Amino acid sequence: MRLSKQPANIGGMRIAIDVRKLHDFGVGTYVRNLVHWLARLDQESEYVLICRREDCEGVEQLGRNFRPLPDRSANYSVAEQLTVPLDLARVRADLFHAPHYVLPALTPCRSIVTIHDCIHLRFPQYLPSRLAHTYARVSFWIAANRSARVLTVSEASKRDIMRFCPIPEEKIDVIYNAIDDRFSQPPPETQVTQVRERYQLHDRFLLYSGNVKPHKNLERLIDAFARLRRHGFEDLKLLITGSEISRYATLRRAVHRYNLHQHVRFLGFLSPETLATLYRLADGFVFPSLYEGFGLPPLEAMASGTPVLTSNVSSLPEVVDDAALLVDPYDPASIADGMRQILCDDALRARLISRGRVRAASFSWEESVNRVLTIYRRVARQS
Repeated sequence: MRLSKQPANIGGMRIAIDVRKLHDFGVGTYVRNLVHWLARLDQESEYVLICRREDCEGVEQLGRNFRPLPDRSANYSVAEQLTVPLDLARVRADLFHAPHYVLPALTPCRSIVTIHDCIHLRFPQYLPSRLAHTYARVSFWIAANRSARVLTVSEASKRDIMRFCPIPEEKIDVIYNAIDDRFSQPPPETQVTQVRERYQLHDRFLLYSGNVKPHKNLERLIDAFARLRRHGFEDLKLLITGSEISRYATLRRAVHRYNLHQHVRFLGFLSPETLATLYRLADGFVFPSLYEGFGLPPLEAMASGTPVLTSNVSSLPEVVDDAALLVDPYDPASIADGMRQILCDDALRARLISRGRVRAASFSWEESVNRVLTIYRRVARQS
């Protein structure tokens, strides 16, 4: 259901938002779009953004009703449990929005928390220690139980939250993410030429975009790609983006195991402009993740006119609907067959491209942030 595009406001409330993860992947995308659209939609409320000192100038540029409050404490640290409540008390915030699952226990005002997923509880082995897992469990409990409302990004994430933190279903609001406009706009031809030459893109290629953590399932993707090449796709390349690849030696070993050194390329971190161009140049986008709270990359590829293969688990079927080819992410043979289909079946490709553009366009940051504003107003009235 589409909401009114009339700006919402809550009558001059002072709203504090923790934006220290502004430049992160995932949560960072959410935070950037949240504050961008708040600045466009609400000029009446006062916003205090708890941020890194280097981001103060950017916060001031959002508008006359935005001001920065620098905080040096690290995310997921003991220090933030003290400094953030002190920040909120100092500015006399009426409402605090924590855009990820850490809500300090001493928060002195009404609060809203966004819990994007339950990955740290679903996959505790990815955390560095048992202490980190305990911190995550306690933080989830406090966030879910102490906040006035819980926002999340998919029905799948809502079910996970209720599984790990048994709170009333009506306390949780599902508000979808959306994609940046740049992915639906064709890049300049000069940009396409530069990217093609810089990365020597002279063969057909499949693209994966995202981080390279274990739940992204890239080892099975490389296994599936090796299977595909053995069945007549010798000219095909696989491009994998994402930072911190050096931390996951298993990916390099998988490439060595199948002798794919010339055919699987790790590109590291890419600018949004470069990534948008790669989406358009790719013959297909592959995203066989084992778990996502939402999963933006498949939508970004769809908006770019690229056929998408993704997993039939977690939130991904909900997000892509009938506009992507779904496969079993635990079965490399299923992934390989799916890749073969999106490369060879012209009717399927045309159908996925057409449906993909429509599906991606159905998500809107403007509408999502308008819903967040409505919830701000509702919670403020309850105080």
